[in-house]
Amino acid sequence: MTEHAAAERVRGETYGGQSREARAAERRERLIGAGLELFAARAFDDVTVADVCARAKVSKRYFYEHFADRESLLLVVHREQNEWLLAGVAAAAPQEPADLDALMRPMMTALVHLLADHPDSARVIYINAPRMELRRRGLLRQDAEVFGRLIHRTVPAPADRMRHDRMLLGLVAGVTEVLIDWLEQGMTGDPDVLADHLTGFALALLAGTG
Repeated sequence: MTEHAAAERVRGETYGGQSREARAAERRERLIGAGLELFAARAFDDVTVADVCARAKVSKRYFYEHFADRESLLLVVHREQNEWLLAGVAAAAPQEPADLDALMRPMMTALVHLLADHPDSARVIYINAPRMELRRRGLLRQDAEVFGRLIHRTVPAPADRMRHDRMLLGLVAGVTEVLIDWLEQGMTGDPDVLADHLTGFALALLAGTG
């Protein structure tokens, strides 16, 4: 390879001090960020690929390098936001709680405050993405598994595993519906009161999981 050809290759692979891979990763993150903002602000059907590209300042060509369509972008946005939320709830759970109340109360408090502080994330997690029913059901089971692992810090292994798993699924589904109602009402009311209500609901339901 001549010196000129080598220089041309380097210019093609690096631009502004960034490699091709780094530029692609940055574009992808901009698209995800734009998706989060737009899907939080509008109904799914009101968001176009052109809207996302304009917000991210990325051409459609690059959009389709990373995502097949709007739905695939929404799935990525939703997965990342849901994982962020579950990680925050898990981080708030004490490692050695004295009882179920001592475990659930900080978890529910973290859950509500994270959503209150990040309304865009809240709407994407609970309002927009759940329109995809199969995705919603899969996430309920995923969230129930996470809650189950945390609850086992204070609740012994259940004698009736099927009953236990169904109680956890019911807990997550119920909490989800209450949070959706809260979001639809504009997040009105004291978040700590909501966290207390969710804690009471969880304790009442989990009392029958043994």
